[in-house]
Amino acid sequence: MEKTLLTGDYIIVSKLHYGTRTPITPLQVPLTHQTLGSTGLPAYLDWIQLPFYRLPGFSRIKRGDKVVFNYPVERDRPIDLRTYYIKRCIALPGDLLRIDGGQVYVDEEPQPQYPGLQYRYYLKTKAALSKQFFTKHAIREHVPVRRGYVVHTTPEVAAALAKEASIQAVNRITIPKGVASPDIYPNSPALAWNLDYWGPVIVPAQGMTIDINQQTLAQYERVLTYHEGHEEVQIDDQHQLWINGQQVTTYIFRKDYYFMMGDNRHNSFDSRFWSFVPQDHIVGKAVLVLCSLDPHKRFLSKIRWSRFFRPV
Repeated sequence: MEKTLLTGDYIIVSKLHYGTRTPITPLQVPLTHQTLGSTGLPAYLDWIQLPFYRLPGFSRIKRGDKVVFNYPVERDRPIDLRTYYIKRCIALPGDLLRIDGGQVYVDEEPQPQYPGLQYRYYLKTKAALSKQFFTKHAIREHVPVRRGYVVHTTPEVAAALAKEASIQAVNRITIPKGVASPDIYPNSPALAWNLDYWGPVIVPAQGMTIDINQQTLAQYERVLTYHEGHEEVQIDDQHQLWINGQQVTTYIFRKDYYFMMGDNRHNSFDSRFWSFVPQDHIVGKAVLVLCSLDPHKRFLSKIRWSRFFRPV
């Protein structure tokens, strides 16, 4: 979520907005998460797992919300004790989503370019650039390459860089359409998707029905096998779906799902890598930066005073 959020931000998360989630793993030490401090010892016992239930909230998740949730594919812990992630909600249950050249479309409507969105650029330079140069332009991520640098920054900063005398050219780096990235979900020969070209796909919604075929299995395999709560799910070599030993030709989703992306669009581990976020993994809405400490500085210089009590 860089620049929207920075490493070292301490964030207040409202669990009331979307409704408080009742405990799923009741046998855990209060005020801990996963482990007992630095001991590495588990702070919970998974002997008892209660059904998921969410109390009424005073709002629903909206596109653009910064949402805290449990990492969906962390299989070795109970749902409510999986690692916390924070990303921007891009698409809601039932939305038709696609990413075309880095531009997000929902139901064929282009989505806003939120303030602080970053992309990857190639800077062709006349000479090596100093650390002070990158600090001046608030660029935290920069890698030297042949005849220049690869940086992650906003379009506004990229436009300003193009006017610098030391820079010959500024070009946004986009992965071509049809070039599949092996680390991008679903990594299927049926769908050649990457960071900049993803979808189209309908975000699963509770009660939505799909026909089972090669394409839908590629799109929804992780949802079907990880999150729908079936004891046994198998997909055979003939692209057939078997649930608890019975072949299924159509499927009705049991849950609502959401698509999450980071604001640092070319350096964010998000739904493009691991698919959709189930409703029972949602923790709450990020509302306020309480305080912020720069991990790369020391003593009082660590404190980012300007970020105290800053709305997210």
